[in-house]
Amino acid sequence: MPTKKILVKGIVQGVFYRAGAKAMADTIGITGWVKNTIIGDVELRVTGSNEQLDHFINWCQQGSARAVVTDVIVFDEPETEFEGFRVIK
Repeated sequence: MPTKKILVKGIVQGVFYRAGAKAMADTIGITGWVKNTIIGDVELRVTGSNEQLDHFINWCQQGSARAVVTDVIVFDEPETEFEGFRVIK
């Protein structure tokens, strides 16, 4: 299954974005991880079917209720298998 790297920019830290991403990932059954970056973005690596990934990327464009997403950049990555979805602190 395809793997994507996703960078989310805007007001995405301190607004429960990572928790929301985990909840959505668990709901639709994708695997991977999410973490905050030093420069204030959120980075994700996710693996799933194309349909799952499209659904997840659409969620990323809105994010959690308090998030203000200004950009979502998606990169193709080598296929990677993850066990579940985790929030990296």
